[in-house]
Amino acid sequence: MTVSAESNTSAHALLKVFSANGVDRVFLVPGESYLGVLDALYDFPQMDVVTCRHESGAAFMAGADARLTGRPGVVMVSRGPGATNASIGVHAAQQDAVPMILLIGQVPKKDVRKEAFQEIDYQKMFGSMAKWVVEVSTPEELAAAAFKAIRVATSGTPGPVVMVVPEDVQQAAVPQPGWVAAPDSPAQPAPVTLARVQALLAQARRPLIIAGGAFNRPDGRDALRRLAERHTIPVVVSFRQHDVFPNTHALYAGDLDLATSTAQIDAFNSSDLILALGTRLGDITTQGYAFPGYPKPSQALVHCYDDPHIVNQQFAADVGVVADPVATAHALAQLPATAHEHGHARDDWAASLRSIQQRTAAWPNPQVEDGVPFVQVVRALTEQAPNDVAICLDAGTFAAPVYRHFPFVYPQRLMASQSGAMGYGTPAAIATQLRHPDRKVVCLVGDGGFMMTGNEMAAAAERGLPILFIVSNNNCYGSIRLHQARTYPGRYVGTNLSSPDFAMMARAFGMASETVTQSDQVSAAIARGLAAAGPYFVEVRTSLAAILPKGVSHDAGVDLAPRTGLV
Repeated sequence: MTVSAESNTSAHALLKVFSANGVDRVFLVPGESYLGVLDALYDFPQMDVVTCRHESGAAFMAGADARLTGRPGVVMVSRGPGATNASIGVHAAQQDAVPMILLIGQVPKKDVRKEAFQEIDYQKMFGSMAKWVVEVSTPEELAAAAFKAIRVATSGTPGPVVMVVPEDVQQAAVPQPGWVAAPDSPAQPAPVTLARVQALLAQARRPLIIAGGAFNRPDGRDALRRLAERHTIPVVVSFRQHDVFPNTHALYAGDLDLATSTAQIDAFNSSDLILALGTRLGDITTQGYAFPGYPKPSQALVHCYDDPHIVNQQFAADVGVVADPVATAHALAQLPATAHEHGHARDDWAASLRSIQQRTAAWPNPQVEDGVPFVQVVRALTEQAPNDVAICLDAGTFAAPVYRHFPFVYPQRLMASQSGAMGYGTPAAIATQLRHPDRKVVCLVGDGGFMMTGNEMAAAAERGLPILFIVSNNNCYGSIRLHQARTYPGRYVGTNLSSPDFAMMARAFGMASETVTQSDQVSAAIARGLAAAGPYFVEVRTSLAAILPKGVSHDAGVDLAPRTGLV
């Protein structure tokens, strides 16, 4: 049955609320269970519709877009298979603390909870990942649910919201509200709280700031830098938040990541005051809840986060500040400076941490015979990248040199998911280039992660997005092979990969491409990719030996032939 197009349907009301609240782009894989919403999108030409090839790619794009804008990234999928495919992006949004709205078409109302075709109880499915799961039961409720979804996704700790919309509630005539959610006023730290922190700062000879993703705001980076400089406090960034503080600054002390060096952790542990600002102090940032000491740190701890659920959740703080971290940093930066009270102690402390960080970040020169060490690619990129480059990273060992060596200075951006999900890199690059068409976007991805969502580069080819794609191909799930080599050396199962000709694959999508097989080809290939006016693809045949422990053969005990049957 053909439905006549009307501009006053419940689906229009939904989209009107989205549009009024700044949603100008949606990422989707079309499905019959939300045809009404798809039809209504026809009447919102100001809303860019990005058609994706897989729901995981669409969800990753929405999360990346949300990180760049601070507004909810919207992804639309069909029920059942579509929703399950998109779930990886919901989990990533929760881990990354970015606002997202996942809209799922649902079976007709009369069939709900009857185990109908492709039906899922989404409250059960997403209840532990999403901030709110709502199943709309009447057309009149759809706009109000959309309005609440925007508020929930962006309040407190930002995160994902799931809207479930039965297919027969999308096309009824309803009023068309244009509600706009007023932004929350940033919660300010109380004067008595600032006085307590000031007293701790006055006593501290070796203070340390752990800075989190809450500073990923227009004024956040400036507030953090001014605070650090005001009181001469070294800054270490939390997990994958490298771009919130300039890595070239004398007060930059490094990052708390999966491979933070023992020397750095030992030095951080000798601090006498920790200001944990805008970080949830999750397990990786705290090195498995070992730094600071769990549950009561040996040094004084100030933990500031704009969510009472987070403060004092794992670590008992001497001063728990439920307030906006950026507002708190601004306020602390206006307090009387405290460094002079300890002579040169703060300067010496900062210099010692900076020295350790610079030794850690020194470029290695690996000597291998089985391909190009990917660190050489990262070094060439560091030397040539523009000062506003956005680097979109997938998960894998190839990314380690970026985290350790690339000196991010805003407006350079690091786009990497804290969920560690493979497949994030290519969709994130698409979303980033769409949001910032005048910047250079570089996607770094391994051969394993690229095969998960690399098909989304079709959008780059279709729209002429000038993304530089660099695929590290070592024919292996490298990070898992590394764990195998450490734990079960010589017993490698399930990590060998047989990859296609990636450069030829990119050409089939309509991209210029090339393959790098030797180290002396790297610099010129990156130069060509950065200069390209359209999408450009570089496959680098990389070394597996370079990522494995020294003295461990990458092929020891390996059955290189695929296991295709019984022997």
